[in-house]
This record gives sequence, C-alpha cells and structure tokens, in this order.
Amino acid sequence: MAASNTRQAFMSTNAFSAETSSLVLHFGELLRKWNEDDFFDFCQRNRDLRIERTSDGELILMTPTGGETASFEFRLAGLLANWVEADGTGIGFGPSAGFILPNGAERSPDLAWVRRSRWDALAPQQRAKFPPLCPDFVVEVRSPTDSLAELRKKMEEYLENGALLGWLVDPLEKRVHVYRPGERPVCLDHAEALSGEPVLRGLKIDFSRLWP
Repeated sequence: MAASNTRQAFMSTNAFSAETSSLVLHFGELLRKWNEDDFFDFCQRNRDLRIERTSDGELILMTPTGGETASFEFRLAGLLANWVEADGTGIGFGPSAGFILPNGAERSPDLAWVRRSRWDALAPQQRAKFPPLCPDFVVEVRSPTDSLAELRKKMEEYLENGALLGWLVDPLEKRVHVYRPGERPVCLDHAEALSGEPVLRGLKIDFSRLWP
C-alpha cells in the first residue's frame, strides 16, 4: 500500500473511545487488499505499537498497560514459561507475538502456547513472521480499561478458530473465565489453583499468589 493512501485512511477513518485502551482504524476494503507480508511489514514499521487486525478489515492499536497489570502479566508469564521449559511438548509466546487465524484475523494474545508438532510443521518463513495458526492455549489478561464484553468475543473467536483452551483472567474481580470448545465458559470467582489439564498436562497455576 502506498504511504499516502495509508495516511489518508488513518486520518479519515480512525475512532477512539476514552473508555477503552485501543484505537480502531476502519480501513475496510483497503486493508483487505493487504496480504500477510504487507501486514507484517506494516507492523514492523510501527514496532512501538501493539497491532491487531480483525476479520472485518479493521486495525486495532492497543496502548501499553498500567504497571499493576503489567506486573501481573509478567508473574503469570514466568509461571507458564517454567512449565513450558519443563514439559517440552510445545512453544510458549508473549504478547508481542502475532498469529494469523483461519478467519483472516491477526491476534496477539497476552500469552499463548502451541504444540511443538504444529509449530514444527510450519515452514521457516512462516515461523519468522506471523504464524498462520491459532494457538492451542491462549490467555488474555483484563486491564482496567479493557472491555470485558470485547475480551469475551475475542475468546470465542479463538475457540472458533481452533483453540483448545482459553483463560480470560480478570485481576480486577479476581476471576478466571475458562473457555473450552463445545462448552459454556466457566467463571471461577476468587480462583486459586487452576489446572490446564488435559490440554496442558501438569500445568497448575496458583492464582491466590498472583492476585493484586
């Protein structure tokens, strides 16, 4: 896409809500003309931004989280990373990773895990950019400015595109919403120890040590 067209679309189609921490750019058909390489290059030119793309032709630019949310994510990521290292059956990812879902959306969950067999099946050039798959396990952590309704839609999108397990973690209410294919989400109030079985064998997170 020409730089002038990008600037024109940005200036004329952006929408920001003070109630959320994201800026939505409605590129419409212009964005749908981008292939995966075009979108990856756009993100690399704007590395200070965390960017997602919806299946409807919108770009979502997300702002950094506050210190308390960032600290919570860091500690949760450390526990997941320890399990990934010990288990060895998959690859773990942080929020800077982007994934191209089967529906064409590009999403960047706060934490993700992909079975090693699926990861190894990708070509090297696919692994080097935005992998064309939905993670087997995804985690989204709600910040004070996140819309719970939008996060729920996101979790449903992951399941529709192949995720086997999803956790929507809400430190504000000390709740974890557990998502599994073909089942209604389960909301755990003041969640303590939570198991990743049977998708993540042996993973157990003690949320009682993480809640702010």
